[in-house]
Amino acid sequence: MKKSIITALFAIAAMVSVCAQNAKFPDNINIKTLDGQTVTTSVIQNDGRPIIISFWATWCKPCNLELNTMKDVYPEWQEETGVKIVAISIDDARSTNRVKPHAEGKKWPYEIYLDPNQDLKRAMNVGDIPHTFIINGKGEIVYQHTSYVEGDEEDLIEKVRELLQD
Repeated sequence: MKKSIITALFAIAAMVSVCAQNAKFPDNINIKTLDGQTVTTSVIQNDGRPIIISFWATWCKPCNLELNTMKDVYPEWQEETGVKIVAISIDDARSTNRVKPHAEGKKWPYEIYLDPNQDLKRAMNVGDIPHTFIINGKGEIVYQHTSYVEGDEEDLIEKVRELLQD
């Protein structure tokens, strides 16, 4: 009995994960630029090419490691696939003033936005960070993963390459 309940829970979790795939990226949620201007998520576009969106925070070591690692390969990825990386900080209102100097100090070449009220985080069902999504050219969520271990960036670019072959 216990075994079948656990199996059923895993099946439900898998179905929820599959249902979340190909959901549309929300384009009407307010976020902020690093300069404090309010914009909607509709500004996150890439002319029909894939977008990698990483939810992160200044205090999150795995987040910083992932974004630093992707920084090193980003120019090649852009040249090969046209992918855009967007980093969404979930630092709260007390610490958002640290995000811009943090990102500039790391020399991250990404578009970086703030989600201080965590509205986008909630809309995307982000729990643990880093939480990274791939959005296809139609604005659909086609892949996501949480956490970061060395080599995850290779999985990301492979998924982007697969999108371009479809």
